[in-house]
Amino acid sequence: MVSKKTDQENQIIKTGAERTQLYLNLLKGKNVAVVGNQTSVILKSQQRKGIREGASFLHLVDSLLLLDVTIKKVFAPEHGFRGKVDAGEIVKDGFDTKTGLSIVSLYGKNKKPSAAQLYGIDVVVFDIQDVGARFYTYISSLHYVMEACAELGIQVLILDRPNPNGHYIDGPVLELEHKSFVGMHTVPVVYGMTIGEYGQMINGEKWLKNGIQCDLKVIPIGNYTHQTNYSLPIKPSPNLPNDKSINLYPSLCFFEGTTVSAGRGTDKQFQIYGSPFLDANGFSFTPQSNKGAKYPKFKNQRCYGEDLRTVENTSQLDLSYLIKAYNQNRDKEFFNDFFTKLAGTKKLQQQIEQGMSVEAIRKTWERDLSTFNRVREQYLMYE
Repeated sequence: MVSKKTDQENQIIKTGAERTQLYLNLLKGKNVAVVGNQTSVILKSQQRKGIREGASFLHLVDSLLLLDVTIKKVFAPEHGFRGKVDAGEIVKDGFDTKTGLSIVSLYGKNKKPSAAQLYGIDVVVFDIQDVGARFYTYISSLHYVMEACAELGIQVLILDRPNPNGHYIDGPVLELEHKSFVGMHTVPVVYGMTIGEYGQMINGEKWLKNGIQCDLKVIPIGNYTHQTNYSLPIKPSPNLPNDKSINLYPSLCFFEGTTVSAGRGTDKQFQIYGSPFLDANGFSFTPQSNKGAKYPKFKNQRCYGEDLRTVENTSQLDLSYLIKAYNQNRDKEFFNDFFTKLAGTKKLQQQIEQGMSVEAIRKTWERDLSTFNRVREQYLMYE
């Protein structure tokens, strides 16, 4: 007699990686490559309502090897296979000391796997935790992996994971003349999709080179909706240490394109902001070299700004911090060239410089967001 699942079991979120029974047969007898990092894990604890209790982890690579899957190599995105490399720092090829597997960087000499690097591979498994912001480069790595595999007739298997910012869409939509590795597609800053859904959109909208399409399969998340709260059990990159930083990241990452620090070089990354050129209002911090930032902006200089650790979680992109800092700035410069890449448009900088209010700027996004949402809805796998 088969017992019914308990209410607690029905609330447990199961990532694609944890649903081994749905994909193991797709890998048996195949030569497999894994695109992964420190978040590519199977959790061995129970989870209720998105909260892990006493979690222990088994890396996906270790799990597959224990299940006699033939893994030929691992591809590592920005921050590296173990997630310890600074943002923007070149990731080097090498070997995983635990397994001896070859590690090929997708954030060094090439961001797209070469035919030689994929020679003999039958299936590429992509399993990386995303945070739902266009300038977070894992979706760009996904694009290039899919493109390389489409050109060579190799299947891509995405093991889907929840998006902690998946409950809303917001921000300016990228204009293709400003396409870069921190923004490759005509999507808003916050796109409200899991990485599996996003992969389906890349394929369906024919965004790969020459409109080719990839042999793509997504292993879905169990017991998940876009409104499900999900606390990441492992930080997705060195400078997103907790839930608050992830929630504020879409709003505060714009500071990376300005003379203001978003807290790199502290233990409050993307939860504070400041610079030596803002008003001294009682809150200050001094960036120092640390594991997430060897050379942080304003190293060893006192920065004045705002501590956002206690603000309520947001369900929209909040421009108020950026505009406040711009209005306080006493340096002759504020924006740099990177800002347009992050925004995906020149309009946002121009709107701020012209003194437009947050509400007026947001109004200019409405039509593009509505158009994007109609595209997005075609690829959603979850409510």
